[in-house]
Amino acid sequence: MTERLPFFVYGTLRPGGRNHAFLSGRVLTCAPARLPDAVLYDGPGYPYAVRAPGAGPVHGDLVTARPETYGRLLADLDHLEEYVPGDPRSLYLRVARDVVREDGTTARAWVYVAAPPLAARLRATATPLRSGTWLTPAPPGGPRTP
Repeated sequence: MTERLPFFVYGTLRPGGRNHAFLSGRVLTCAPARLPDAVLYDGPGYPYAVRAPGAGPVHGDLVTARPETYGRLLADLDHLEEYVPGDPRSLYLRVARDVVREDGTTARAWVYVAAPPLAARLRATATPLRSGTWLTPAPPGGPRTP
């Protein structure tokens, strides 16, 4: 059985992101938080967090699921992120990491991070987003939002 941790989101699932509505009615709280020891890379319409000791933080939100929706939400997030445990073709891994809330306290949370082959390629060929914040692509004619 998977531990029932909150989720740290840093891309399209954040408020204002194109997939934020995916969480609607399924969460108790969504509050700003940051992931230390990680850097963020821009992807093709979504970002990748990569572990980088001493770097970061990556800015995002800590999402706590409603108990009655947790199992389905976890499965749906794994599907959205195209994460299949043990599948070497997954672009992301779901890992437990400590995140820091605005008040400075920490919480253990599930984070989808770039899988090792992709993380190695990003480290070798891409430039991290120095702000640690990913901005969602704007709809045609619209503003970009964090």
